[in-house]
Amino acid sequence: MLTIKTQRKNMTVSSGLSEEMKPEIVSLHPLDTAAAPKPELLCIFGTGDLGRSLGLRLLQSGYRVVYGSRRPHSCSPLPQGAQVMSHAIAAQSASLIFICVHREHYEFLETMALHLEGKVLVDLSNNLKKDIYPEANAAYLQRLVPGAAVVKGLNTLSAWALQNGLLAGKQVYLCGNSAEAKQAVAEIATKLGLTVLDRGSLSAARELEDFPLQLFPEWRLPLRVAVGLTAFFFFYLLIRDVIYAYVEQGKDISFRIMVSLANKVFPIVSLIMLSLCYLPGVIAAFLQLYRGTKYRRFPDWLDRWMLCRKQMGLTALGFAFLHAIYTFIIPIRYAVRHKLISHVVDEMKNNKTTPFYFDNTEAWGTDSFYVLGILGFFLYVLLGLTSLPSVGGSLSWREFSFIQSKLGHLTLFICTAHGYIYGWNKFLRPSTYKWYTPPGYMLCLIVPSVVLVLKLLLLLPCVDRTLTRIRQGWERTQPMGEMGESKATNL
Repeated sequence: MLTIKTQRKNMTVSSGLSEEMKPEIVSLHPLDTAAAPKPELLCIFGTGDLGRSLGLRLLQSGYRVVYGSRRPHSCSPLPQGAQVMSHAIAAQSASLIFICVHREHYEFLETMALHLEGKVLVDLSNNLKKDIYPEANAAYLQRLVPGAAVVKGLNTLSAWALQNGLLAGKQVYLCGNSAEAKQAVAEIATKLGLTVLDRGSLSAARELEDFPLQLFPEWRLPLRVAVGLTAFFFFYLLIRDVIYAYVEQGKDISFRIMVSLANKVFPIVSLIMLSLCYLPGVIAAFLQLYRGTKYRRFPDWLDRWMLCRKQMGLTALGFAFLHAIYTFIIPIRYAVRHKLISHVVDEMKNNKTTPFYFDNTEAWGTDSFYVLGILGFFLYVLLGLTSLPSVGGSLSWREFSFIQSKLGHLTLFICTAHGYIYGWNKFLRPSTYKWYTPPGYMLCLIVPSVVLVLKLLLLLPCVDRTLTRIRQGWERTQPMGEMGESKATNL
């Protein structure tokens, strides 16, 4: 009897335990699925190209997206998986809102100030021109909605870049008065594959809004120099070649303007632009030698010059390409073919042949001229390829420095020798100086020759040793006057 009761009691306890454990065992799978955090919901005001592209990228990055629209039932097609509702309802459902509308339509946000209280508003707007409004768009938005935390950022992204996924490593800027709001936006931008740079408070919003309005800022100086040199040498050669022949000889050779004259201008500008790439480095080296230290800033004009050396080199490469293409089409020009055919017909009519003597010196000069041109153009292209970020990023510092510095000066030397051989037997001819003016190729050899001579001086052992010590941190002893001033300052 006792045994039976004990067995029943054990069965009762075991059944009770099983009943208590049963819900836990059954709820394992639902708990496992609910353990995954729900994706964060983000709101976007604006269903235009930028809003749709941004929403698509956010959905692909694992976020949930809700759009706020004036006409939620008749807006344009949105990315699959996104919701659309009125501005007020959409604002209540998310804590971070992207403002993808123009400044002219910000007035409706003032009527929603209560719904936007405590929200993070990311202003992506830009203007068509600089200084259209007295204050930045983000500052205006903050004034309309004082209870929200406005962050200016992501305004340098285009709808095309967002659609095509060209975001990896792209740098974007943020500014705002709330560090927590900027941190929230930075986390989203990082998840999109962007690199974030904090520009400080909202007072920097005007600077961020001016970034997309810049038109090739690093190319302005090189292009201005190239255009100026092209215009100068074009009119200079036009006077020497075309106008001189018409005035002095009565010949109309204006047809040469299109090819022959242009093919003289392009190599001249290319060689000068290449030499201008390496001239600021030489000037900076002599300036450091003069000062005896590397810790003093260069003049602003030299800083600006050194920052656009890459653009100057690429511009020089473009003119070198034009020179190569124009050279290839010379044999198929009408004027060249007409001259050759006329010469042959005259010989047939007169039944005579023009004696042709082989000049060994001329053959050496011509072959050397072409070989140096080919080698110079090859090194030109090599320098241009290594300046690409995808190629330069794969090189070590020593490899990149060797190509851009050593091979760069070698390219300049070869191209300068190419120009010297072109006029090696013409420098002393009186006929070369039409109207007492030197030809264009003589003028273009001045700057590269100066650069090469100065670089040769820097390669002297005594000079190179001192310059290397200065660049490693060594400083020349200060004059007594400067030492006294520094002591007085320290006291």
